[in-house]
Amino acid sequence: MPEAASAPAAPARTGDSEFDRDTAVIRREPGVYDIDLSAGWTIISAVNGGYLLAVLGRALADTLPHPDPFTVSAHYLTASRPGRAVVRTETVRTGRTLSTGQASLFQYDDDGNEVERIRVLASYGDLSTLPDDVRTTAEPPAIPPMEQCFGPEDGPAPVEGSSAIADRLMLKLDPSTLGWALGAPSGKGEMRAWFGLADGRDPDPLSLLLAVDALPPTAFEIGLKGWVPTVELTVHVRHRPAPGPLRVSITTRNLAGGFLEEDAEVWDSEGRLVAQSRQLARVRLG
Repeated sequence: MPEAASAPAAPARTGDSEFDRDTAVIRREPGVYDIDLSAGWTIISAVNGGYLLAVLGRALADTLPHPDPFTVSAHYLTASRPGRAVVRTETVRTGRTLSTGQASLFQYDDDGNEVERIRVLASYGDLSTLPDDVRTTAEPPAIPPMEQCFGPEDGPAPVEGSSAIADRLMLKLDPSTLGWALGAPSGKGEMRAWFGLADGRDPDPLSLLLAVDALPPTAFEIGLKGWVPTVELTVHVRHRPAPGPLRVSITTRNLAGGFLEEDAEVWDSEGRLVAQSRQLARVRLG
């Protein structure tokens, strides 16, 4: 993997981070936004799906009257590439506690025609208004201390070619889910890691949309190699995360017909479950 970015002298603040700059959209007119998708969030030449979700999430936050994503469902239609793109949003319904909108991201073919890359339907609310009552059987994943885990700088790239996104992240993987990197995958379909942004920016609801899709694919621990493109991804944001690193756990129970599911949980530094997701991904079987 590429050498990870060194820790900054002072952590970046929300709004002044590389993540914020690279997901910023420019409103051309109501419901139409321009953006230049950054090459810094790619795996090989394709733009990461979590980064794309954050871009559309930011456009919807500008469109809808509520500030925070509660549930976001995305269908990835064609692979996105770095460069010019346009996001089109539409308000579907506005209520007192929730508002719903849809958004699509388009790029351009060689003839200048728009090609839809991703389509999203999302409901937004205000996470700060949620009650504090929690009744759950879920528990944070057991991950060794960060100094006992391994980052992208400690091993080979999981996919041959560029993995620029690794330089944008603070990623420390649980050694028990790293058998694939040693040529001895466990077959369990599990991936666990400490997660953050490399410039030290604290997590927020939009960065949770990135976190659920930023770890190496669980397919590697099943013994598969290569790109595992997302077909559909649904994220539930449950709480505004506390400052500090996140713990991310992803599992796959079933691979069949060339497709697998990935179930992710994201826990904040105070031990709260702040996001959950499920995605369907396609794998290339040898």
